[in-house]
Amino acid sequence: MDAATEPSDDALMLAYAGGDVAAFERLYARHRGRLYRFLLRQARDSALADEMFQDVWQRVIAARQQWKPDAAFSTWLFRIAHNRMNDHWRAQKHRPAAPDDADERAARVPDPHTPERTLSEFEQRRRLQLALDELPDEQREVLTLRLEQELTLEEIGSITGVGRETVKSRLRYAMDKLRSRLHE
Repeated sequence: MDAATEPSDDALMLAYAGGDVAAFERLYARHRGRLYRFLLRQARDSALADEMFQDVWQRVIAARQQWKPDAAFSTWLFRIAHNRMNDHWRAQKHRPAAPDDADERAARVPDPHTPERTLSEFEQRRRLQLALDELPDEQREVLTLRLEQELTLEEIGSITGVGRETVKSRLRYAMDKLRSRLHE
């Protein structure tokens, strides 16, 4: 499923509240990494982060019937995590110092959504769009019909009024120009 057809968090949570366990599994898969990294950075102790992680998801499960899409699901989820962590520290009466290797431990937990990676992906999309804009109209048209609309060469030929071999050569030239431009 691509991002455009993937159900929203709100839709998944509403489906889960209605009894769809698979919807919960998708929500869990979508948010588990980010939630765990958040808790690990706050707790600075993997055993405590593990405990909080399980507790947060148990609270999500327990609150599913009362959940309303007033705020984004991720906001609600992280609010639960924040509150649960604060409750823990209040019960402890103090927050212990972080272990000496806390930053190293947190750095080992992979984070696919770093600002650098997001910027890099944005820059790649921008470079691709600029390269597409530089293509001659007929090459950009066949490339768009092939890649975005997933049409066959024959269908593209029918739309553009040219033969299959012309469509193939326009696609080949377009791809060669894109590769060349993007590897500069």
